[in-house]
Amino acid sequence: MNCSRWLPDQVFVYRHPVDMRKQIQGLAAIVSAHLDRDPADESLYVFINKGRDKIKLLIWHRNGFWLLYKRLEKQRFHWPDWFEDDALLLTHEQLDQLIDGYNLNGMRPHRQLSFAHSV
Repeated sequence: MNCSRWLPDQVFVYRHPVDMRKQIQGLAAIVSAHLDRDPADESLYVFINKGRDKIKLLIWHRNGFWLLYKRLEKQRFHWPDWFEDDALLLTHEQLDQLIDGYNLNGMRPHRQLSFAHSV
């Protein structure tokens, strides 16, 4: 099986905890209403619960949604907290690290600056 075709175009982490009873329709509604994005745009959307021990991933693939769910038995996910928007764009590598339990909060990049040349 060719797994590279499963890689999403973009990965978005939703900032706020959600009720894990939400299924595809409820999560797609959050993507549409709160992120102002099309949930079927082949991006991956990542959601966490309030206890930070459950995570859901929503992605559109060809003709339907995939909903992946992971529940940790004893530990918690380290949810990124350095952004103020409703969503944070992650790389595929950062998503892997987040799911594997790494704390992305300590791995923040430098802030981008604009160069202003004065004459």
